[in-house]
Amino acid sequence: MTLTLENLPPELDAALRQKAQEQQKTVGQVAVDAIKAGLSMMGGGPKVPDLGDIAGTWVEYPEFDAIMREQDQIDPELWR
Repeated sequence: MTLTLENLPPELDAALRQKAQEQQKTVGQVAVDAIKAGLSMMGGGPKVPDLGDIAGTWVEYPEFDAIMREQDQIDPELWR
């Protein structure tokens, strides 16, 4: 299928062309990728909003878990 986009804002045109150059793709391929992403068709489903970009992601850290378990121990002598 062929789709023609008219009245594209200059800043959008520039962004598409720049991304196409960076990714070594055609402007059309970049536009299709952007449309798919906007319609949540890439990645197997809708994008779930989270704070991963500012808060990071969970990382297992066994040493920290061991320290926390030790901190959770109650000393019976202190609680008489």
